[in-house]
Amino acid sequence: MPNRRLVSKELADLFGVLANPDRIRIIEELRNGEVDVNGLQHALDVPQSRISQHLALLRAHRIVSERRDGRHVYYHLQQPSLAAWILQGLDFSAGEVGFGEQMREAIEEVRTIWSSAPEHETEEALG
Repeated sequence: MPNRRLVSKELADLFGVLANPDRIRIIEELRNGEVDVNGLQHALDVPQSRISQHLALLRAHRIVSERRDGRHVYYHLQQPSLAAWILQGLDFSAGEVGFGEQMREAIEEVRTIWSSAPEHETEEALG
């Protein structure tokens, strides 16, 4: 019984960290490898300070790691399979009964972008 509580708490903490659209988008941007803060800012069209705050939280929860190269800091996923796991979550979302056709189309577009694009997309492509 105590192990179930411990594991449930850890999962709840992970889901809490993931429960932010910017952090999900950061994870998906890092799916193909290292990116620096400027690259994330350009790809996501989010202020650098906000990206840095999200990265600090993701680092604190061991979701991302950093590599320093001189004055540049590059971030990468500790477990790249997390990005694939989030992508699989779209299957669950796509099955929601209350979603209209527009939302289903948006999910399919994002699935295509996240599962195939090796480079950073623009804000218009990521929505």
